[in-house]
Amino acid sequence: MTRPPILLVYARGGPPLSDVLPRVAAHAEVHLLAISAPPAGGGAAIAAHCASVLDATGDGLAGEALAGRIVEAARSVRAQGVLTFSEFALIATTVAAERLGLPGPGGEVIKARSKRLMRRTWAEAGVPVPGFHPVDSVEDLRLAWTLLAPPVLLKTAWGAGSIGQVVVERPEDIPSAYARARAASEKARQANMAELYVAEPGELIAEEIIVSSRSSWHDDARYADYLSVEGLVVEGTYHPVCITERLPTLRPFVERGNLAPSVLPEPLQREIERVSVQAVNALGLGTCGTHTEMKLLPGRRVCLLETAARFGGHLLTRQVEAIHGVDLVGALTMASLGNNPGLPKQMITGPGRRAAGSVNMIAADSLGVPWRSTPTFEPTHLDLRSLVSPGSHIEIVPDLTSLPPGTPMASFDPPRGSLNLAGVFYIESPDSRTLAHDAYTILNQLETAMTAASTSTSA
Repeated sequence: MTRPPILLVYARGGPPLSDVLPRVAAHAEVHLLAISAPPAGGGAAIAAHCASVLDATGDGLAGEALAGRIVEAARSVRAQGVLTFSEFALIATTVAAERLGLPGPGGEVIKARSKRLMRRTWAEAGVPVPGFHPVDSVEDLRLAWTLLAPPVLLKTAWGAGSIGQVVVERPEDIPSAYARARAASEKARQANMAELYVAEPGELIAEEIIVSSRSSWHDDARYADYLSVEGLVVEGTYHPVCITERLPTLRPFVERGNLAPSVLPEPLQREIERVSVQAVNALGLGTCGTHTEMKLLPGRRVCLLETAARFGGHLLTRQVEAIHGVDLVGALTMASLGNNPGLPKQMITGPGRRAAGSVNMIAADSLGVPWRSTPTFEPTHLDLRSLVSPGSHIEIVPDLTSLPPGTPMASFDPPRGSLNLAGVFYIESPDSRTLAHDAYTILNQLETAMTAASTSTSA
């Protein structure tokens, strides 16, 4: 049976190619347009699942030139669908899809990228959001300090992965905080972790820090006070699929990993579902994956953080399939080709077949205490089995490994956000209790295990 051709636009961010490509290829003939260089670990998946690879990594494409190149590439392979899983290529790919008359996130997609527009849209729709103020200068940040309830969080309005987030504790810290946020944003751009279509040099946003608490929702402190709803929008109709939990962040808001399925009782999950429907519907999206994050507040209230018009990064799509048997990537592929994605009739709230999660390799323990040593990163020599329980599976995902072997682990630097990561562990466990135990074992024993690994290679 002939599979319809589809163009997959690759840029940094999103699920790894080893997870995405086989699932897209199950439904379509995949042609890859590489805007940034794919990780070495994704090479095998590219070779196995792509009918062609169009290399645009040296072309410096951005803005209209990028959208035009996507249109040109799609026409050259007679693509019946255009996809990207990258936050940073999302708008350009959406523009191209619209010009080609193909399904995509639609003309309102910018509301799911610019946190300024997102906050404004939600505030107007009555969706709970923190107080916010746009920041383009030190003077804007001084004004935000007077208008918002301090301390305030300063971050890029177009970022992802917690990059460039700085907490402003005192008014005298405003100039240095502004400089740090701008510097971190520039580092992200140099690492190809920045918006590729809209010119947004230095656009920041200041927000009130959400006073969150999990206590009225669930009393297990191993889980964070925020979570996300994974889903899809298909021809304007939102389909929430399931909730995924998080490990507590490192100050200010650096992500450590995630745990799924949700351990909340079903009635509370339905309340989360209700708010996510309100938030996603307000953005007016067309056909796309969604990843909606929210904070849990006292009194069983919530406050929205963001919705992305693409799937969550790292391994969330793999986890959802392992736990609930729902292939989000395959479903989006089908929807992008104009076919029925076969989604569940309502959001799944049950425990699932197993529990699955990810843990980021950062040089700090579960309490955020920085490592005392700087062992070299030797992934092939790590004793992985010592980090998880019997019956659990653990692996290092090759195409999410960013630190070359033999390189010393970098000291933890909060404003660098996800740029602190050396790599990512994927874990599957028999149940949620075992998964949480394994995640914390990794956080607290990784320095010791990595030191042992680096010692063994130098002996």
